[in-house]
Amino acid sequence: MTTKKTLPVFEYPIAYCIAGVDEVGRGPLVGDVVTAAVILDPDNPIEGLMDSKKLSEKKRAILSEVIKQKAISWSIGRASPQEIDTLNILHATMLAMQRAVQDLNVTPDYVLVDGNRTPTFANEQGTINSQSVVKGDDRVSEISAASILAKVTRDSEMVALDKLHPEYGFAKHKGYPTKVHLEKIIEHGVLDCYRQSFKPVARVLGLRHD
Repeated sequence: MTTKKTLPVFEYPIAYCIAGVDEVGRGPLVGDVVTAAVILDPDNPIEGLMDSKKLSEKKRAILSEVIKQKAISWSIGRASPQEIDTLNILHATMLAMQRAVQDLNVTPDYVLVDGNRTPTFANEQGTINSQSVVKGDDRVSEISAASILAKVTRDSEMVALDKLHPEYGFAKHKGYPTKVHLEKIIEHGVLDCYRQSFKPVARVLGLRHD
């Protein structure tokens, strides 16, 4: 029997104003990759923050509104399918993270990013210190909050897309390459909002061009 490893408690850097950043939507075949940046108010804590994937849809929606009300600042960044196709998904995600931080109405002096790499963040004074945090959406409240905002934002966009194109089932699979989704692409074709550089989409485009 294997025991689950407990993540070490994250030791926060010494900084006056910290922003957490996370992304949602690197894996789907359609739509933007969405990022969020959040600066929490230490005097107005939010209960229940954790990795958005571990929360129910209802709980995420509730926490999303609480975060928007209680955070010192929050913003959403994104990169389009066209930018993903041009830059690749990694670089497009880094760009979306930079945009989220740039759009904050309070400039942080430190940025914590979920994962194992971070883009360069800058303001008028120069480069903003940043650090990547593995499993940060479970260990850092600011990143947890960002993951919730990004997830709720992107999922709502997939629900809206489903209303425009109900035959694809976007509200259910959220753009991820499920078996049903791949069948729907073959049946109905590739919409403009698809990421054409992703192999399952490129394969369908190739079949239709032959």
